[in-house]
Amino acid sequence: MLKNLTFQVVLAIIAGVLVGVFWPGVGAQLQVLGTVFINAVKMVIAPIIFLTIVIGIARMGNMKKVGKVGGKALIYFEIVSTIALIIGLIVAHVFQPGSGLDPAKMPHGNVAAVTGGTTQQMNWAEFFMNIVPSNVTNAFATGDILQVLFFSILFGFGLSALGKRGEGLVSILDQMSHVFFKIIGYIMYAAPIGAFGAMAFTISNFGLQTIAPLVKLMLSVYCTMAVFIFVILWLICKISGFSLFTYLRYIKDEILIVFGTSSSEAALPRMMDKLQRLGCEKSVVGLVIPTGYSFNLDGTSIYLTMSVIFLAQVFHVPLDLGQQIMIILILMLTSKGAAAVTGGGFIVLASTLTAMHVIPIAGLGLLLGVDRFMSEARAITNLIGNGIATIVISKSEKAFDKNKEAKALFDMRHPGQQSRGNEAVIPEIHSGSTV
Repeated sequence: MLKNLTFQVVLAIIAGVLVGVFWPGVGAQLQVLGTVFINAVKMVIAPIIFLTIVIGIARMGNMKKVGKVGGKALIYFEIVSTIALIIGLIVAHVFQPGSGLDPAKMPHGNVAAVTGGTTQQMNWAEFFMNIVPSNVTNAFATGDILQVLFFSILFGFGLSALGKRGEGLVSILDQMSHVFFKIIGYIMYAAPIGAFGAMAFTISNFGLQTIAPLVKLMLSVYCTMAVFIFVILWLICKISGFSLFTYLRYIKDEILIVFGTSSSEAALPRMMDKLQRLGCEKSVVGLVIPTGYSFNLDGTSIYLTMSVIFLAQVFHVPLDLGQQIMIILILMLTSKGAAAVTGGGFIVLASTLTAMHVIPIAGLGLLLGVDRFMSEARAITNLIGNGIATIVISKSEKAFDKNKEAKALFDMRHPGQQSRGNEAVIPEIHSGSTV
């Protein structure tokens, strides 16, 4: 059991909480452990995205299918993230997390320190122009996922057009991808250390006492995330013919890593590898997962709507139906850029409040005390949602290998044993399977 990654990460998270509570001075110095681990993962994200997409497109050989997958993914993202926005709005009205709170008596944080002083509306012309890199090397150096995605698609198209002349390069790139996934395997040995350092720093730096005035908001956000996962995403899984609970068990290590580090990027390479092992076609994984990190942030969408309604309740600002619809419409656009910039969530909130001209922007400082404690829920929901999107689109495109799925689930349920190839006795991830 001590060699099990899940067990190691759980122990590390518990140890981090204890250090943060009882030895806050020590915990405050441990941020370096979490930062180094996340940086190590980010180091290989851009190459893995590039290799996965290029190899997938080159071997697919059908440019229309690539466009179809991308278009279907964007439609799916918009529909599901809009549902997340609406659910956040409804739950915020039901639980009323901001009612009865006196903003003068609540701890305030420095919003400018998080947003970099950005409180104006986001410039969407610049956002879309930024998708096309002026310097490919810089795109890889800065780890800009959308720029790497754009270049990788073009490179994949070009390589595919070479036909047989490009087969040698495809083979080399395929071998390189195996090397990078081996590197990720080595980095994951340090996942418990990273989770321990990140959790110890969070607890010691922010303190459990900071959540007391905002515990109702925290509980509301966590409950809403749970409703979204176990109702909306469960329904999507059922319609698509696979079990949500089996899927969650399959990615439990990634969920715990994200929970410990508060970063969904920490699990991105492993998610791409696991989804391919589960049977999703490489090209679909390469297109859907990176795109989802900017356009399918379900957890962030829920948090954004609940935060806006929370601040309206705190400052006793009544919002009529038209204003609430406007919030949904604004966030449908602004939420898509939340992952593209540092402090993106607060910049999106600031731009939304600026566009509404109703709720004081200074109120964002009230959220800083508990934002870190809610970031885990956002990141986990984003991770789960993007994985499900990949499986759904793979199945709809008939780009899902059931034999790989059966082997992956057999290996999950019987670690250390060897599955018996493609025999039907190995259970599938269909909607009736048990965990």
